[in-house]
This record gives sequence, structure tokens and C-alpha cells, in this order.
Amino acid sequence: MIDWFKKLAALGTVALVAACGGGSDDPPTGTLAAEASARGFTALVAAADKAGLVPALSSPTASLTVFAPTDDAFAAALAELSLSKAQLLASPDLAGILTYHVVAGDVRAADVVALPKPAQVSTVQGSAFTVDAALAITDGRGRTAGLAATDVVASNGVIHVIDKVLLPPAAP
Repeated sequence: MIDWFKKLAALGTVALVAACGGGSDDPPTGTLAAEASARGFTALVAAADKAGLVPALSSPTASLTVFAPTDDAFAAALAELSLSKAQLLASPDLAGILTYHVVAGDVRAADVVALPKPAQVSTVQGSAFTVDAALAITDGRGRTAGLAATDVVASNGVIHVIDKVLLPPAAP
């Protein structure tokens, strides 16, 4: 019985490392923008392109961490906010929303785990979001996102996949 449990635990650990993007000694070849495109973040890449942020995400000298919402997260946000994709892409707030998902520096999952909780994480946008002990992220409007995968390494930073679009605090 104990051997079966150990095998199951080992298998779970391997699956978790694989899902989190760890376990490879190969150096990353693509930039954040290239990795996001290659991994199917079509909504995020389209929004970043429209907001003029792709050059920053493609810069070889950048060191950034992107909390990347899935396409499903973007679809849910559009429904929640009663917006069409065209309205979101035309929004003057688009760049601010996207840069609220970006942290300066290469911040790996182990770095986030090591932070005292709850932790305030400053974003490139200028506001912060909160990370709790369960690694749930609470945005500036009290909405909570979970991590779907971590440490997707790029040549100029790292991507952490999240299940919700984060929104900065509303302007007063």
C-alpha cells in the first residue's frame, strides 16, 4: 500500500513539474511575446499588439514577469464587463490593464512562494495586486485569479498562466 502511494505521489510531482514548465535544462529561445504566441495566448497577444506593447515584450534586454490570462479568461472578462472584443481593443484603458499583468524582473514561482503573505506585488502599470498564502491573486477590484501554470521561461523573462484577467483599481 505504501509503495503504491509513493508511486502515485512521485507521478503527481512529475506531472506538476511538467505542467508548471519546469524540468527542462534547455535555454529558452523565444522572447515573452514569441512564447505567448507559440503557446496559444491569442487574445493576450492581440491585445498587446493593439496596445503597442509587443516591442517591450520582444526586447532582448527586458527582464519581465507576465501573469498571462488564458483565452478563456479573456472571454469570461468580456462577458463580465459586457464588452465586445472590438470594444476592449479600442479601450483607452487597454495598455493599463495589460501592464497591470506585468512585473519588472524575472520573478519565478519559488520567489512568489517565498514572499511573506499576503504580499503586495507592484506592477509596471503602477498599482499592485495581492498574492495570498494559497497563491491566489486578488486584483485592484477584489477579483481573484488562480495560477494555472508557472515558470514558463522565455529569453527575457517568465510567464505565469492565470485563469482571470486582472483589473487595476478603478480610478477615483
